[in-house]
Amino acid sequence: VVVEKREAGHTVRLGVDIDKAPFTTYAADGLILATPTGSTAYSMSARGPILSPQLRAILMTPVSPHMLFDRSMVLDARELVRIEILGHRHVNVATDGDLVHTLKPGDVIEVRAAQEVARFVRFEEQRFHQVLKTKFGLSDR
Repeated sequence: VVVEKREAGHTVRLGVDIDKAPFTTYAADGLILATPTGSTAYSMSARGPILSPQLRAILMTPVSPHMLFDRSMVLDARELVRIEILGHRHVNVATDGDLVHTLKPGDVIEVRAAQEVARFVRFEEQRFHQVLKTKFGLSDR
């Protein structure tokens, strides 16, 4: 899930609570919430970490934050992330690159990991670390 600005040249203010406790207000171009499988997509481009698909976690990565705290956070998959749109700018919400909704100031979105686990069909064994090495051109020692 990506919550991002609609207007070029401006940041958005996003108030974030984690498990019903206030965490911080981000001033950023947006905020990415991803699963470990999604950690190699937009989150990685925004300097987020790559997570093993064996983990049950939520990755929260700010996009171009205009603040001192600019780090990604790895949250437990059972935690609820609540994002409130602050300030006066509208934001877009996208999933897997598709725009799904526009939120206005005061609107709230809640994100949590699904309890179900995605299963993928594989025709040959692929080790996660080997796939990374191949995709990123990493060499053996």
